[in-house]
Amino acid sequence: MSADKHLQSWQERFEMAEAMQPLLGKLYRNQGVEVMVYGKPLLNASTIEIIKSHRLVRRHVGEKLRLRESFPFVEALSKLAIKHCRVDIGKLAINYWRNNKDASGIEAYMADALAPAVNHGDDTPARDVVLYGFGRIGRLLARLLIERTGKSNKMRLRAIVLRGGKKGDLEKRASLLRRDSVHGPFNGSVEVDEENNAIIANGTYIQIIYANSPDQVDYTQYGINNALVVDNTGIWKDEDGLGLHLKSPGASKVLLTAPAKGAIKNVVYGVNENDILDEDTIVSAASCTTNAITPVLKAVNDKYGIENGHVETIHSYTNDQNLIDNYHSAERRGRSAPLNMVITETGAAKAVAKALPVLQGKLTGNAIRVPTPNVSMAIISVNLNAETNRDELNEYLKDIALQSCLQNQIDFTESTEIVSSDLVGSRYAGVVDSQATIAEGKRAILYVWYDNEFGYSCQVVGVMQKMLGLTTLSLPNA
Repeated sequence: MSADKHLQSWQERFEMAEAMQPLLGKLYRNQGVEVMVYGKPLLNASTIEIIKSHRLVRRHVGEKLRLRESFPFVEALSKLAIKHCRVDIGKLAINYWRNNKDASGIEAYMADALAPAVNHGDDTPARDVVLYGFGRIGRLLARLLIERTGKSNKMRLRAIVLRGGKKGDLEKRASLLRRDSVHGPFNGSVEVDEENNAIIANGTYIQIIYANSPDQVDYTQYGINNALVVDNTGIWKDEDGLGLHLKSPGASKVLLTAPAKGAIKNVVYGVNENDILDEDTIVSAASCTTNAITPVLKAVNDKYGIENGHVETIHSYTNDQNLIDNYHSAERRGRSAPLNMVITETGAAKAVAKALPVLQGKLTGNAIRVPTPNVSMAIISVNLNAETNRDELNEYLKDIALQSCLQNQIDFTESTEIVSSDLVGSRYAGVVDSQATIAEGKRAILYVWYDNEFGYSCQVVGVMQKMLGLTTLSLPNA
């Protein structure tokens, strides 16, 4: 191909991606439809990101998917009355073009494939959400909720509860939402309403409330009712502490973004979210590491069975460590986080059994905190009940990542060059690094990357939706 033809081909792809963008935006804002290409979300995607998502299709299925081949599917989507669903146009398009030579049957094909989503969720009322705490996870949850702004949105961020209230606090909180050293700038505008103590982000009016205890807020005075309170502080982890939230008028349910103590259900979205019942008022979304490893462990156990194993977490340092050497109540955590690898404990391996009881007593775990600000890795070493090898295990996990009910939790990479910073912003619970897989006989070692902030926050949003009875269909069915 000549240089001019390369440029012309690029120009055509670029223009096609540009033409997709307004359709993708309207589908989400007006109908709650999230469009994907083999698991890669196109919500708020740039033109380059749309092009790159199409290029990845060949790696997955060995076939090209050109933008001119997928664009008619986006157009057909925009004409359907489907609501509140995720639609993978990559899978739909590949399946269609394998069996058809022209575009004449696309609209009928799409109408049939997406029939379950027609007017889905229209009778479900919108629900209020309150973020209690505004640290690393709280701010990322705010970003994820705000990006869903639109008339179809059923989960509305109404308030953020904070301690403090000193002069200048509101502007500082808004500034932390605008800018993030790890995840980059906020995608949109953030305004401060000092008079009414509120932040307006992309048209979402968020009341800022100051309180020193979960039971000191009357949400109803702000027009907030029957709300889900998401506790990001990590201060209260048992029923007595988290139950304080339920004493506040306007609050009806509580979700903890940390492992819970006692009989509180620890939920890993994609694995055991169906354990959540309507009558459950307090639920935990477990930890980032538990969310990263449980889907992979479930997939492996489903096919091979797990006799026992060990999980070693190579985890980015966190806010509870010291920047320089200083007193800390926990062992070793008083030493400088940016300068040391620090061995510490993790309950993530044992916590897997709360979401996946079949693994009760079969796993041990430990953690090493390392001098990176985000993205961690779990090294899963397991003894299996059945024999396998590296290629077979990788092929199985690749299929799980693309075709199974865990496709929104597990991603899969075949890159020989990927490093931790490449995974910042990953929306998956965990990413299997196939190049590092070791498997022989009944022994296997898997390396699973995870964005311990953003990927985990995406998992939390899934649990929030389940607690509020907001279902999002994934089509085509895995």
